[in-house]
Amino acid sequence: MPIVVTLDVMLAKRKMKAKDLAAEVGITEQNLSLLRTGKVKGVRFSTLAKICKALECSPGEILDYELGDENDGQP
Repeated sequence: MPIVVTLDVMLAKRKMKAKDLAAEVGITEQNLSLLRTGKVKGVRFSTLAKICKALECSPGEILDYELGDENDGQP
């Protein structure tokens, strides 16, 4: 997947535990873990907004796009 989740980096920068972020955002630790490892197919904008608010960051600071071997539909 060319979208890379860098949430762990932001958590480290903010010196915040994933458990605390999950509680503040209102999602389970398990769902946050799936997001952190990139094992989700999508995330609600409302959840993303809450994460960004809690970490005082923008979506671009926790999501990245990397070109890879996966065909993205381009010829």
